Amino acid sequence: MSSRIKERKDVPAEHRWNLDSLYTSEESWEEGLKELEALIPGISGFKGTLGESAERLKECLDYFNKVELLAERLGYYAMLRKEENVGDSSSIGRMSRYMSVATKSSAEASFMRPEIQSLSDQTIDSYMKDPVLAEFRISLERLIRYKPHILSEKEETLLAMQAESAGTPRKAFSALTNGDMSFGTISVDGEEKDLTNSTFGVFLQHKDREVREKAFKQFYKGFEGHKNTLSELLGGSVLQDIYKARVRNFPSAREASLFPDNVPTDVYDNLVASVSANLEPLHRYYALRKKVLGVDALHIYDTKAPLIGEVKVKHSYEEAVDLVLEAVKPLGEEYGNTLKEGLLGGWVDRYENKGKRSGAFSAGSYKGDPYILLNYKDDDIRDVFTLAHEGGHSMHSWYSVRNNPFQDYNYTIFEAEVASTFNEQLLSRLLMEKSESKEMTLYLLSRQIDDALATIYRQTMFAEYEHICHEKAEKGEALTVDSLRADYRVLLEKYFGPDVVIDEEADLEGLRIPHFYSAFYVYKYATGLSAAMALSERVLSGGDAEREDYMNFLKSGGSRFPLDSLKAAGVDMSRPDAVNSALKRFASLVDQLEKELS
Repeated sequence: MSSRIKERKDVPAEHRWNLDSLYTSEESWEEGLKELEALIPGISGFKGTLGESAERLKECLDYFNKVELLAERLGYYAMLRKEENVGDSSSIGRMSRYMSVATKSSAEASFMRPEIQSLSDQTIDSYMKDPVLAEFRISLERLIRYKPHILSEKEETLLAMQAESAGTPRKAFSALTNGDMSFGTISVDGEEKDLTNSTFGVFLQHKDREVREKAFKQFYKGFEGHKNTLSELLGGSVLQDIYKARVRNFPSAREASLFPDNVPTDVYDNLVASVSANLEPLHRYYALRKKVLGVDALHIYDTKAPLIGEVKVKHSYEEAVDLVLEAVKPLGEEYGNTLKEGLLGGWVDRYENKGKRSGAFSAGSYKGDPYILLNYKDDDIRDVFTLAHEGGHSMHSWYSVRNNPFQDYNYTIFEAEVASTFNEQLLSRLLMEKSESKEMTLYLLSRQIDDALATIYRQTMFAEYEHICHEKAEKGEALTVDSLRADYRVLLEKYFGPDVVIDEEADLEGLRIPHFYSAFYVYKYATGLSAAMALSERVLSGGDAEREDYMNFLKSGGSRFPLDSLKAAGVDMSRPDAVNSALKRFASLVDQLEKELS
């Protein structure tokens, strides 16, 4: 690739995704939008009739699926076109028009869930036994689970009317931290660079310690100036969680959050308990960092500093694909051939162009290929891992679509990160085997350690903090700026251990994490990576049966609750075994790094 960033129109067709599996032209998309608009009024014709017969309910569900399938197809095309160039007015307009129509569709269909859930137990029992509804049994079972938590029509209406205002803490937090707050600039090599929420992490990885320290203190000075507002927003969000849980007759906000995935609180508690019992390898890693960096005292702003110099290695996109395909060979020919065809065919939008969204993602839909957005750079080995990661998501979608009806194909976040990080585990093993230099070996070890640290240890610390905050509020204790900071400091001291200095401003971090405004989901990152590590080890050390168990997990889509699908794949996340195994793997990686550095 040329160092010059191209305009979208100048990107060769073979480097762009081919969206023909969704729509072959903008004109055909427009026709699809008109078709959706014409279908929407028909939804309301089913209102008040769902208790008449199983056949009538099936008619409604079939019609609704037709609407939803078309809406998903239209939405994915509009979204993907917008991400090609986020400033393109025609793409912005297309997305806006889609959202307007989709909102109308949602409003028309809003009666369906409450009406089904309000049916008598006798009616529901007869429907569930009727063969005519067999293909909808799984989705109906999931819907009916909520029946004890559904209110009267009037109460549901009042709750719905309050939904937009309930999001005020989250929206205000985002407006404050991303819009109103300013963190100034940091001088790097004689150049002033903006310090922002996005660049803060980059500064903490700078090799110059003065840059890291200045960025850390300057960044948190901004949060210090708004600490009271931030604590009120976080406290308000927690109280909203508790209010919604109590209104819907859940024992706690945490149980309300875990209910959709049918995950018992034991899974959450086992994660925190296992990680808490295995902090020694983490503390040993920080002690090793202190030694390698040669500092008298290791501060939090030193914990992401590079331990080794840059690893200079280049992989063209095609070479990266070859590496990924070699890594996933244990998953069989169909998996490898399909992934190859997608990565080299029309699935991937490969390189940066002007206006293109940053980062990477995989977007799988039922009527279309599982598309991947990249901003691939051939001199950054992290992008090879990103390709493996997003390829894992896409293959999960590919198998799910081909083995489930539309209403059952969407898998949960709990499962999603397993398929992607599984592929990263395979790639790490392959590159370690291929490593021909100490620098590459050290890089790969450090990368695996830092990934596990960020995904298992750090997300578990966040999960523990969320639980503490909600429990206190549920007991009627006030969440003040001092109490929030004090509780977070205790966790910082616990997780970072004796070799890391917890700076005075460090506990302000608990007031700046956006995840806390969508409570009780960060634990899924920790459980997801733990499951991926356990399953990749099982597949690599096993045979055909172990591989087929994993492939059946990919095929199951959303047809099972996540714990059930993972158990069928060979890992029981209701027990702490997989987390303990992942933590044991982390300890062995620290051992290897110590040995290599010695």
